[in-house]
Parts: sequence; C-alpha cells; structure tokens
Amino acid sequence: MKILSGLISSLTLLSLNVVGLSQAQAQSKGFEFQKVPVTLVGNGCPPGTAEGILNGDTLSITFSEFEALASPPKVVSKSCNLRIGLNVPSGLNVQPINVKYIGFADVPQGGSANLNVRILFQGQIIPTINNPNATFNPGFSDVWSKDVGITLGTINACKNPVSSIFGINSNLTARARGIPANQETQIRIDTIDTAIGPVLFQIKFAFNPC
Repeated sequence: MKILSGLISSLTLLSLNVVGLSQAQAQSKGFEFQKVPVTLVGNGCPPGTAEGILNGDTLSITFSEFEALASPPKVVSKSCNLRIGLNVPSGLNVQPINVKYIGFADVPQGGSANLNVRILFQGQIIPTINNPNATFNPGFSDVWSKDVGITLGTINACKNPVSSIFGINSNLTARARGIPANQETQIRIDTIDTAIGPVLFQIKFAFNPC
C-alpha cells in the first residue's frame, strides 16, 4: 500500500508540475520541447534513470539499461513499469498511434527468452494492432525491433486541457535451465540513439483538426 500511495502521489505531482503548452503550439500541430518526469516501479529499473522528452510528435523515454541475464540452471525475470504524466493543452486533438522499442536476445540451445509489454492509458491496457510481445527460441541470437500500432481514440482537448497518464509495463524473462554450463541466456531492450540521447521507448502522436 505504501508503494501504491507513493506512486499515486508522485503522479499527482507530475501532473501539477508539467508546464502547459501555449495556444500557439496547438496551432503548430506539435508539442514544444520539454522534459516530463517519469515514475519507475520494478526490479529491472535502475533508480532515477528515466526521463520523458516531449518534442514535436514524439514522447521519448530516456533510460540507461533494461536486461535479464540467466546462467544455468536459473530463470531470471526483470520488470520495469513506467508512468508518464502528459498534459494536453486546449486547442489540441491528439491521438497516440505508435510505440517503438528495439532490443537483442541471445538464447543458447536448451534455453528460451520472453518479452512482454503492456501499454496503458489512464490505467487501462490499450489494444494494439500488432503483437507487442515476443518469444525467442533456442538458437536465436540477433537484434529485434517492435513498431506497435495503438488503437486508442483521440485525446480531445479542443476546448479544455486534459491531464493524462501513459503507462508502459515491460517484463523480460531469460531461462537457462538446460543450456551448457559456460553459457548464459540474455534478453534486453536496447536504447535508440537519438539527438536527445539514448531512448528506450518512443510514443508517436497524430494531431487531428478540432
């Protein structure tokens, strides 16, 4: 209960502290560059390493690292749940359309690895067009990428500003029960190199007429 209360309090502060965008920005059909604090919960989240960057049509989540490594005969699961406060100013009709993330997996014979991602808005799971998850079978050793289409409706702030909370729950599982003794199973979500630094997730928006 203390963790939940702390998370709710943190998100309330985030919503209050994020500066609202001007009407001029709404007319430009894009977000002005600004930093948006991010709340983290999970055993795979390095404390204090995430930050949201809002710019143009993209909300980027900067991060340091997120991976699961398992040596035999272990099964290792790492989770990281993000909550991002987003204030949409009046004059905008915004629709989140895509979430992008990339990574790498190396699975020796006898092992396996799983990626599980849930995208949320206002505490509810958002339906997706394609599968946000993946299973990596024995022998897989390569990079992977995900461009996940979102079927969420518009955030209608045409007349009044709207405060909202996006969430991304991610879990990585590495299994090494049957792999050779000198090897390990690994899976990670890699950072995307951008002008603003290493980014773990990118949320794209479309701007519709009011």
